[in-house]
Amino acid sequence: MMIPAIDLIDGEVVRLFQGDYQQKTQYQYTAKERQDAYAKAGATVMHFVDLDGAKDSTKRQLTLLKTLVKHDSMTIQVGGGVRCKADVQQLLSLGADRIVIGSLAIKEPALVQQWLTEFGGEHIVLALDVKIDASGNKTLPTHGWIKDSGVNLESLLDDYIAAGLIHVLCTDISKDGTLSGSNVEMYQELCQQYPGIKWQASGGIGSLDDIKALIPTGVDGVILGRSLLEGKFTLEEAIACWPDA
Repeated sequence: MMIPAIDLIDGEVVRLFQGDYQQKTQYQYTAKERQDAYAKAGATVMHFVDLDGAKDSTKRQLTLLKTLVKHDSMTIQVGGGVRCKADVQQLLSLGADRIVIGSLAIKEPALVQQWLTEFGGEHIVLALDVKIDASGNKTLPTHGWIKDSGVNLESLLDDYIAAGLIHVLCTDISKDGTLSGSNVEMYQELCQQYPGIKWQASGGIGSLDDIKALIPTGVDGVILGRSLLEGKFTLEEAIACWPDA
């Protein structure tokens, strides 16, 4: 499925280039306008990232998020600065269907595994940003891709699967925001290795051909951010070229 994604700063729709707050593009429509347009086009899942909350969880854009998360026809997943159980509970209480957890899933896996068990795998999405080194190792940097966690993707997943993991949003950070195509080989490998996970491919989608290239991999969904915001293709076109349409 196609999963439109919107990043939010101070209530505005933005995109960052490879996670860099200094390389920000702001768009001239509201998040609600885009959400309504995506719903009309046929999207059934949507992804929001609260970048204010990611920087400071006390500045989470709760008033705005409340208008976005309760949607009749969409499953809504929300991320950005989820650092404690209270953050998960707050966003679920607000109406979000899935809570997206990034760096904390790497730094405190035992804690996040507890949340998976408590809240259920359907309500938690791990957002794992992958950096592939010269030897092909899939490492997981944290803190805006600056710090090397010393953790490999595969070594992290086994315990999470045992705790009930279902959803993983996986980004090859070298592709994010580039519109240069996604890492098809990586997703093919991960889907074969972990067929029980519903993988969301993220980063690099710039054309319909980039989407079609992911069909044989087995990913469950494709995150579409900048490509839709900049009109590289329409959401209707993207949905039409995916086999579950």
